[in-house]
Amino acid sequence: MQMDSQEALSCGFVSKCLPSREEAIKAAVATATSIASKSPIAVASTKVNLNYSRDHTVEESLRYMSTWNSGMLQSEDIMKAAMASIQKGAQPKFSNL
Repeated sequence: MQMDSQEALSCGFVSKCLPSREEAIKAAVATATSIASKSPIAVASTKVNLNYSRDHTVEESLRYMSTWNSGMLQSEDIMKAAMASIQKGAQPKFSNL
């Protein structure tokens, strides 16, 4: 059984359908650029937490995420993001991992 792109969209298997390969690449680059502008520690921890949550209960996942969040509060990235938010249009400069 095959599923076309519109059916995959309606079932929630994909978040959007684009009319061409070029449009898909353009959208992928825009998404990657957005992710790359975020705190590296936040991006890495999001990936770890999503992978953990896939294989554990909600309760276990929330406890695990709480521990991660406590650690992230120790990062300078929180202050950098907050300061950039206060200064409209400013882009925070995050440290590499």
